Amino acid sequence: ADNVRQQLVRIMARFNLKLCSTDFNSRDYYINIRKSMLAGYFMQVAHLERTGHYLTVKDNQVVNLHPSNCLDHKPEWVIYNEYVLTSRNYIRTVTDIRGEWLVDIAPHYYDLSNFPQCEAKRVLEKLYKKREKEKDEARIRK
Repeated sequence: ADNVRQQLVRIMARFNLKLCSTDFNSRDYYINIRKSMLAGYFMQVAHLERTGHYLTVKDNQVVNLHPSNCLDHKPEWVIYNEYVLTSRNYIRTVTDIRGEWLVDIAPHYYDLSNFPQCEAKRVLEKLYKKREKEKDEARIRK
């Protein structure tokens, strides 16, 4: 991880980009890491359905968390690094994310007008409505 960080620091310096990091002791430190991972893996998201299995977003593939995952719970939303097809469909190297982040980080991909009907779409519709309400309230306060 340190090597990757040093590479990123050099790239940012080469392009004269401001280096900004969250303090390691901040409660947002790990949240920001997961958000940055989502920015790159926004197409590799799965949603936990009421039936207890995950459904990959957009292509609606039924998947399970790989037995090697280290999560101690089944989060509502996950990003995954690898789709593994054995006797069952698995997603491996998963990270817990929040649905609100999808709306904020990748609204272009999570455009609901061309989204398949599924439980994830209904959840995202609620999140978009919540964001619109928050924006309206902010405009009114100004």
